[in-house]
Amino acid sequence: MSLLLLSILWSISLFSAGHALLSKRDPRAGLGWIVACLTLPGIGALCYWLLGVNRIRTKARKLQTRGQGMHWVTAQPPVRIDADQSQCYACLKKLSDKVTRRPLTDGNQIEILHNGDQTYPAMLDAIRSAKEHVFLSSYIFQADQTGRSFAEELRAAADRGVDVRVLIDAFGERYSFPRARKLFKNSRVKVASFLPPSLSRQSLYLNMRNHRKLLIVDTDCGFTGGMNIWDRHLHPDRSSTKRIVDIHFRLQGPICGQLREAFMEDWHFATKEVRKIRDWPEAETFGNARCRGISAGPNELHEKLNWILICALGCARERVRIMTPYFIPSRAQLAALSAASLRGVQVEVLLPGKNNLPFVDWASRAYLWELIEHGTRAFYQPPPFVHSKMLLIDDDYALVGSANLDPRSLRLNFEFNLEVIDRAFVAELGAHFDQARDMSQEVTQQQLDQRTVPERIRNSFCKLFSPYL
Repeated sequence: MSLLLLSILWSISLFSAGHALLSKRDPRAGLGWIVACLTLPGIGALCYWLLGVNRIRTKARKLQTRGQGMHWVTAQPPVRIDADQSQCYACLKKLSDKVTRRPLTDGNQIEILHNGDQTYPAMLDAIRSAKEHVFLSSYIFQADQTGRSFAEELRAAADRGVDVRVLIDAFGERYSFPRARKLFKNSRVKVASFLPPSLSRQSLYLNMRNHRKLLIVDTDCGFTGGMNIWDRHLHPDRSSTKRIVDIHFRLQGPICGQLREAFMEDWHFATKEVRKIRDWPEAETFGNARCRGISAGPNELHEKLNWILICALGCARERVRIMTPYFIPSRAQLAALSAASLRGVQVEVLLPGKNNLPFVDWASRAYLWELIEHGTRAFYQPPPFVHSKMLLIDDDYALVGSANLDPRSLRLNFEFNLEVIDRAFVAELGAHFDQARDMSQEVTQQQLDQRTVPERIRNSFCKLFSPYL
């Protein structure tokens, strides 16, 4: 009996190792799972099938095939790239056209909102004015004062006949006690949880979280960015370690249809509701910004954000500015950043000096010496924790949204970002970046060379786990 059991375990382990060998694109991930399957017979295979196999892509494709997971917006005419921008952006636009499933839309207006002080009142005002629908997606929805304010307005909108739907990530909602869904008990608000962990499902999906932050009100108003619904974005003490600094964006124009499309894909993915055909009215034009919504995640065929990031760095002619709370670049991204610096582009990376995830901060510090050695400048912002993220290329192009520059955002999480081509917007966002950089401390080569041996060992050890951070 023992021999039979051992034979079965080894057969399962060998099969699992072979599956990892044939299906894993990253050789490091493939080797890791093969070693786990063969050194831990049975246990390694169980972990592989629970955590190492991406069934979300298959599930999403089935929904899309049935017409439930796709919601195409009204076709937009091709957007022309100006002659003075063609050298830099024609190739980037061509790549994005191929991999994003959405067109670059013209006639949009985008407004930068700083912290909860500006963002939450604007969002609540939009909800109060809703006439047809309010769709809200958040990674964290706290049942604190801010969360209760949102719940009150959402319940009131539903009571007056507005279609109100709230989608919260199943892991992110556990930041709150009690959970935010209790705020909507006995109301007309439709609430759904995104990928709740359950042994009855095909996989635990612990690594694959919905990190998107979306609010769509009627046809022409939308919000997105990196801000959750949380009192910590409104903390009155600006020096408090609990305070989180962030930026968000209010959108008007055709781009709002792409936000709605992203939300509806997630909603039907989470609820398995049958999609009903509906013709949404065309959005009006409000401004001159050219925008494109980018849904990225493990359900997509391409690592589109990674490709767009590398292409954008290759298009830069004068300046690259990156602000991110979590910085764990891949080898390809490191090469693109260093190549830009070596060809004379001014590359600046702005990171939080006080990080809420110390082990991520330690891993990111292990990468800085290589960038600084080739000419990239890195800075640490003073506390409190800065959660803002942006990529600015020269004076025309911005990539903003929910994704950080780390493997979790670029490979595992469901993220939503915006491509924006608009000089006025980039100038305003660039001024915010420059002001933050001027208040920050630059990391020098000398400082890196003077690190103690224990510090280097700590940082390098955390770097080993970069693919999983």
